[in-house]
Amino acid sequence: MNGQRGFTLIELMVVVAIVAVLAAIAFPNYTRYVQRSKVRTAQADLQALAANAESHRQRRLAYPQGTAKTTDELRTVFPGWAPASKSADFGFAYAPKPGYTLTATGTGRLSGCTLAINAANVRTATAGCAAFGDVAW
Repeated sequence: MNGQRGFTLIELMVVVAIVAVLAAIAFPNYTRYVQRSKVRTAQADLQALAANAESHRQRRLAYPQGTAKTTDELRTVFPGWAPASKSADFGFAYAPKPGYTLTATGTGRLSGCTLAINAANVRTATAGCAAFGDVAW
C-alpha cells in the first residue's frame, strides 16, 4: 500500500489562486463599506450636535455664541456632546450666524467629504462623499 499523502504543488497553487481572486474582489468592497460607515457615523454626530444646539436654544432662547473651528473647541461649546467618530476620520466645526451651521470635514482617506447641517435642518454633502457609496441624508 503505497498511497499518496498530502497535496501536489499544482493543487496548492490552484487554491492560492482562488483565494487571491476572492481577496481581490472582497477587499475593495470591505474598504468602501468601512468608509461608508464612518460617513454615516459623522452624520449621526452632526444630528446629535444639532439636537444639542436646539436644546440650548429652547433653554436660553438663543443658539450658542462663539465659533468652534475644531472638535476640541466644539466640545467646550457643547459640553454634553462627544463624537462617536474618531478624530482621525472627521473634524467638526460650528458657526453661529445666521442660526448655526455645523460641518464635518473628512480627513485622511475621507478627505474631500464634507457634511453640513444648519438651523433650518438643511443637510448637504459634497460630491467627495459620493465616492463612499450612497450617503445622502
